[in-house]
This record gives sequence, C-alpha cells and structure tokens, in this order.
Amino acid sequence: MIPFSYSKPQSLSQAVASHAGHGSDRGSWAADYFAGGTDMMQLMHDRVRNPERIIDITALPGLDRIQVDEQSMHLGALVRMSDAACHPHVVKNYRVVAEALLASASPQVRNLATLGGNLLQRTRCGYFRDAVLPCNKRLPGSGCPAVGGQNAGLAILGTSEHCIATYAGDFANALLVVDAKLHIAGAAGTRTIPVSDLHRRPGQTPHLETQLHPGELIVAIEFPATTGGWRSHYLKVRERTSFAFALASVAVALDLAADGTVQDARIAVGGVATTPWRLPLVEQALRGRKLDAELCRKAASLAATGAVPQTQNAFKVPLLQRVVARGLEETGGLA
Repeated sequence: MIPFSYSKPQSLSQAVASHAGHGSDRGSWAADYFAGGTDMMQLMHDRVRNPERIIDITALPGLDRIQVDEQSMHLGALVRMSDAACHPHVVKNYRVVAEALLASASPQVRNLATLGGNLLQRTRCGYFRDAVLPCNKRLPGSGCPAVGGQNAGLAILGTSEHCIATYAGDFANALLVVDAKLHIAGAAGTRTIPVSDLHRRPGQTPHLETQLHPGELIVAIEFPATTGGWRSHYLKVRERTSFAFALASVAVALDLAADGTVQDARIAVGGVATTPWRLPLVEQALRGRKLDAELCRKAASLAATGAVPQTQNAFKVPLLQRVVARGLEETGGLA
C-alpha cells in the first residue's frame, strides 16, 4: 500500500469539492471515496488501486437512511448491506433484493459493506488482481492474458477481445429486475439514471467500468412501487455455500395473473457476464403465457444467446440455462 492523504468531509458538497480539487495526471485515480472499504482495502493492499487521496464519506448526513412512501423506497448509499437485507419493506415487497444481499459475501462483510460501494466493486479476474501481470483493465493496452489463459470462472456474455472479466456482484442483478434508479451527485450537480445504465461493457476500454464521471458518487437507490409485491427470487450457484462468487446466478421478478399467466417479467443473471445482465429474450418468451415447467425450460434455453465461451468456461452455457429454468420454477412455485 502506497502513502495517501486523508480527509473526512461533513457534507456532500465538501466531499465533491475535495475530489474535484485533487486532480493529477492520473485523473479519476488521483482520489477515491471511501465508505465500508471491503473491496477497496484489498485492492490497495495488493497495489492494484493506488489513490493519492482517500475521501471518507461515512460522515455525510442522510446517506445511511431508508425512506419509504407510497410511490417509492429510497436506500441511502451508506446503508449497510445487512440492514437493507433485513428491512421489513425490502423483505416483504422486494424479496429478490433481500435474497441477493444475503447471498453476498459473509455476515461480517455485509455488516460493514455499503450498498453504494457494493454496486461499484471491481470485476473479478485473477489477472486484474495481480499487479505484476498484464491486464487491460488495470493497465490499458497491456493485453488480456485471460483470453486463452485461466478463464474457468470468467464471463461468456458481454465480452470483448480486450477483457473477459466477470462482474461478480449479486445486488446489482436484483436491482435490474425491480427497475431501480440511482441518484448521483458530482461537481456538475445531481442526476438520476436507471441502474441498467451504470455499468459499461468492456469493448475497447475495459478500464472504464461505469458511466460515473470523475468525482461523482452514488447517494441513493430508488425502488419504484410498481414492481413492489411482484413474485421475486434470487438463485445463486457457487462452489461452496457461502462467501463465494457465483458460477451462475439469476434474479427473477414476475407479475403473475391469478391463473398463472405471466403479465410481465424481469430476468437478470450474474457470474456469467462482464456487467449485470438482463435477458430480454427470456422475458419475451414468458410474457402472455401460463407459467409451467415446460415454459420455464423453453424460455431458459434462450438465456445464453450470444455467449462466447472461452477455453475453460463452456460449461457455463448449460449451467446458466439450468439455473434460469430453476429460478423461474422456484419463483413461480413450481419447484
């Protein structure tokens, strides 16, 4: 870990100004916001992430609150994962979110990690997290040794020749299927974006992982009431039952009529793509049809459309299809 300066602003405006006032030829890497630090501290220890200044945002007022009204629910970016997972409104109306949070990391990490920080965790790849090895995400233009290398746990969807690292988070996948929005603050003011617009596919610039501008930070997550109360579920398949990243996971939200007809559907998967990944073809195959086991299997067969398996991860294609089918069956009460 290299030396760094530290500040702890007491207001959002002070935090943004502190970041904007600490520029260098390293751009957005010159300063970093700090909250729970469960991902950042490991990256700093391994010298993968080397900010010159740490801006501690844990004292910013209001960002640790959960607010509920008839139109929506707002979770502050500093709300701890464990607190959100057990909040009665989340458990009752957004089951998929509670389950995704509880499937993440360990209880100790969830007690410390924040929701905003979880959304911004870096993608998972051993080459990225080893500062000695080449990696386009860490050092643009140096190459992607995972292509043709050790890639059993890496992505099959949304990849490019420059990067096949997996987005390993769970929370973001659940947010996709409840149509959540993010409230963002920065030097240019505030803005709101759908959570689906946050993460970027690697393309030719894998070092740019999100649409956040330098110095911007997530301040709150908004859940619309329209998806509250839908049947929803999060299923995660991993090599061990806890504290492990997904080999494949699925977030499901279904609006079912009384006779079991799918009026609307939201499906997102994790562990298999470079970003949180919606499955519009699966959703389309479900809408307007009565949910049964055969429909679940047929719709799930479309889950890997466009997949580009690597030398060691072709097993993820059938695994993904089976996980999606099982997730649909469990959500619909068929399993």
